Amino acid sequence: MTISSPRPYPFKVTDELYVEPRFEQLRENEPLCPVRLPHGEPAWLVTRYEDVKTVLGDPRFSRARAVTEDEPRTRPYRGLPGNILEFDPPEHTRLRRVVAKAFTVRRVEELRVRAQAIADGLVDAMIAQGPPADLVAGFALPLPVTVICELLGVPLEDRTRFRLWSDALLSTTRFTPEEVERYADELSAYMAALIAERRTEPTDDLLGVMVAARDEEERLSEDELVAMGVGVLVAGHETTASQIPNFVYTLLDHPDQLARLRADLDLVPQAVEELMRFVPLGDAGIARYALEDVELSGGVVRAGEPVVTSNVAANRDAAVFTCPEQLDLTRQEASHVGFGHGPHHCLGAQLARMELQVTLRTLLTRLPGLRLAGTGADLERKTGSGVKGFSKMLVTWDEA
Repeated sequence: MTISSPRPYPFKVTDELYVEPRFEQLRENEPLCPVRLPHGEPAWLVTRYEDVKTVLGDPRFSRARAVTEDEPRTRPYRGLPGNILEFDPPEHTRLRRVVAKAFTVRRVEELRVRAQAIADGLVDAMIAQGPPADLVAGFALPLPVTVICELLGVPLEDRTRFRLWSDALLSTTRFTPEEVERYADELSAYMAALIAERRTEPTDDLLGVMVAARDEEERLSEDELVAMGVGVLVAGHETTASQIPNFVYTLLDHPDQLARLRADLDLVPQAVEELMRFVPLGDAGIARYALEDVELSGGVVRAGEPVVTSNVAANRDAAVFTCPEQLDLTRQEASHVGFGHGPHHCLGAQLARMELQVTLRTLLTRLPGLRLAGTGADLERKTGSGVKGFSKMLVTWDEA
């Protein structure tokens, strides 16, 4: 089998929280589908849950191979040299261990009190201002940005600059390739300057730990150090900042589930998992290359061929999830792949879970009757980005 007659992918370019209906047909009839993404060579697209987990977790599929190939991708930007997504184990494991302790369940639970204090302060400001308020600017962005800045050791006053840089790195069409490269260089230089500061004035924040791992233990190279700092900064806030308004929008669109959650806040952790399964955050995962012939449910991927996964499609697989098109906050089934799977499973998944749990509990208890403001201009969606979400969401609530 070879990758011939590839179809343009994503099938429908949209900035809405939209799940492509064709995924169901592909899972049923063509689970190994030839596609061509906006950048790079043709690839196989896999949509079944078990196939997605195989591609993400089986060592016969390589991320490192992508560095030497014209990798299929939705964005022009391929990442800084030495970034952790370029490696397979054991090199990937070496890099991950440098920062893994900062994101353990225990460490994240220690951060919960601080995240709650930040969330309460943001809601206090929204209440003091009075409705309507922009949930994105007033809460969804500053909560995870503040947490990751304090954890990593990045000055919070620089958030406007690195938000612009983050948007550029995640751009599909919003920025030109030349702009993306320029902003990537600026972010890299910014991180290198922070690293230089840590060398003259050591700190015990995560960036300080990373610098010590480089200088004292030689556990990573200088390029890897800079790329790791950039990766933690960008990924450490972007998913949560996007998912907070996505979750609120989805709950408001499912009033029965919202009412259930308001009546039983003990469902919050479970609700976060179901919303991660249900809400489509992106169109395609990063490509893996087969190191040998591998048989999947739709056929054989030959050695050297790239595969991209649709985690969104996998999370709607009826072979795994009962009534997958329904949002069910009491669902207790297989683990979703919203945070990925395998060696490259999202490093900050526990941090994101905690922040999203704090968010739902805080918004539902502090802002009774939370709803869209109904102004006719409540929502502005992100455009031209690899991450779906909202750039503005005006909300109101029942004032005491």
